Amino acid sequence: MNMLPISPKETRYIKLGAGGTWARWAIEHNEIPFGYRLVPHQLCLSSDWEAVRQYLIDSGERKPNKATDGLREVRDFYTLGEKCLWVTIADDQLWWAFAHSEVTWISDDPHTPNRTRKTIGKWRNVNIHGEPLNVQTLSSRLTQVSAFRGTICRIRASDHLIRCINAKEEPVVMQVQQAKNAMVKAAVSMIHGLHWADFEVMVDLIFARTGWQRISRLGGSMKDIDLSLIHPTIGETAFVQVKSKANQAVLDEYIERFKSSNTHDRMFFVCHSLNGEVNSQHSSNKKINIWTGIQLAEAALKAGLYDWLIEKSL
Repeated sequence: MNMLPISPKETRYIKLGAGGTWARWAIEHNEIPFGYRLVPHQLCLSSDWEAVRQYLIDSGERKPNKATDGLREVRDFYTLGEKCLWVTIADDQLWWAFAHSEVTWISDDPHTPNRTRKTIGKWRNVNIHGEPLNVQTLSSRLTQVSAFRGTICRIRASDHLIRCINAKEEPVVMQVQQAKNAMVKAAVSMIHGLHWADFEVMVDLIFARTGWQRISRLGGSMKDIDLSLIHPTIGETAFVQVKSKANQAVLDEYIERFKSSNTHDRMFFVCHSLNGEVNSQHSSNKKINIWTGIQLAEAALKAGLYDWLIEKSL
């Protein structure tokens, strides 16, 4: 179920206990816990922040040169309103929540949270479309914040964070995608204009540049198949059929040959100009690769053949 986009006024990263020891409890109970057990709760509620700063020093909670940092964290926890987005990292996932303004004192036990704010709703580890926010797939601009040694800090990449949660692409990514789409479209046109001999060379270059090695041309029971390849890294073999023109019937014939032969791990059907639409019934079979039009152009670009295509098109 999709959620509405968020538009926080502030963003903060919060470490849920030393080493994240309170994270599981906080997420299960939908709480945002906070420590600083020696700082009186009532003093914070009264907003006497100069007194809080002095208390941090007198109690030994912070050294004089670090008292300002400690005061900032305590003040943020007590004063940032319900439009503040709170973020933490736990179990290799990014979690986010908004919180009610009220701060509740729990205990002065040094091993448990001392005070807390109740989340509005619950902690979430997915974007508004329900897609997981895994640390491995997020930019280091966000995940590096987990190395912060304090408890609460600003998030420099807050705009990027909000776009991630709202499932919005980065502006630069959109620009790059538009440029790539234009390159692919141009590559399709250039490939269609290639002489047949150049088309064969291009196919050879694509496979050579992506790690495939030619074994030999085939004959015997599998005549008319152009190339036999092996990929030494993954240990797979493949046959390649290159056609200037083909239709669904021709494609089906080679697919049946591949299925019945059991001589290769996968097949590539590379067609310069395909007549009519291709039936998508084989699209889910990862061992059957049909390259024509956009798929073929993308393969050429991934192999670094864009400049080569330009030269052949002059």
